[in-house]
Amino acid sequence: MRVSGEERRRLIVTTIGELGGQVRLAELAERLDIPAVTVRRDVAALADSGRLVRSHGYVSLERSSPKHLAGPDGGAAGQTVGLLVPSVGSYFDEVIAGVRSAATAAGIQLVLGIAPYGADDDRTQAEQLLESGAQGLLLAPGLLPGLEREDCAWLDSLPVPTVLVERRSPTPDGPGSQLDSVGSDHRDGVFGALRHLARLGHDRVLLAARSDSWTAEEVRAGYAEGTRLLGMEPLPVLDTLRTDEPGSAPGELARRIADAAADGTRAVLIHNDQDAIQLPPLLRVLGLTVPDDIALIAYDDVFAALAAPPLTAVAPPKRAVGEAAFALLLRRLTGGFDLPIHRTSLLPTLHVRTSCGG
Repeated sequence: MRVSGEERRRLIVTTIGELGGQVRLAELAERLDIPAVTVRRDVAALADSGRLVRSHGYVSLERSSPKHLAGPDGGAAGQTVGLLVPSVGSYFDEVIAGVRSAATAAGIQLVLGIAPYGADDDRTQAEQLLESGAQGLLLAPGLLPGLEREDCAWLDSLPVPTVLVERRSPTPDGPGSQLDSVGSDHRDGVFGALRHLARLGHDRVLLAARSDSWTAEEVRAGYAEGTRLLGMEPLPVLDTLRTDEPGSAPGELARRIADAAADGTRAVLIHNDQDAIQLPPLLRVLGLTVPDDIALIAYDDVFAALAAPPLTAVAPPKRAVGEAAFALLLRRLTGGFDLPIHRTSLLPTLHVRTSCGG
């Protein structure tokens, strides 16, 4: 029999009273056999109505526990939000800037955590953000196709409203699939780059890409889809990270591109800016100039405009992603418990510069 929301919330209050003291939300969900995401939303509604108190992943009936401060309009001023990213100093700097400016405008404190690619400490860092007082989370965890479900199962038991940033569950029912998400549509970005090159007369485009991040996997998927839709010949992707494969070091990558040019491929899409910026002088040593002999497009557009020549680049809307993710989290924090799950994709922009010759 389907249980109504009010009955479910009554059971939550009763169970907490029976257990006494503070109860972890994950334990509460397990005891009641209710999905963690549902318990989290019910608890948030009960806390806002004054029937419960939340504190660092726990919930209790004690009225002496600290509560968040509400703004004059009933908003979330005075709360703390945690942001977890894999790195600073490049792509995610603009995402952080977007979140930070939006949080400042809302009067909310932002706490930053960093879980580097491959470190496998996303959960540890997220728990630290919760312990620091975060009442909502913005997360960019290491979600990749083929990831074992248990590695990210913790995403389904988070005790506070959470939005995935530049990430989405690898499968429709995978870890984090019931969380809101806001990110760039990288597949659309790659398609835009391929379409631009096709209009310039290129029917073969080589992709050189990383293989260690969500963005990299989406770029690769976008290349496979885009070449098919545009009737281009798909070429083997050069992995710019693998040390056991030719094409990994910048000099060797340039030689592989030169070999492809000798076979008639005169356009290259490079993920990311750092790898793309190194290529023009290395190609020049091999007798190829950009853009006369090779059309070059970078993916990321963090530093592409500073290259010589300036690189045409796909620019994911990084700052806008940060702002939109924070806005969605703020809606959850200020009463948007019954909103449907949001999966928001923002489209990248192609900035045409000298390196394409058109």
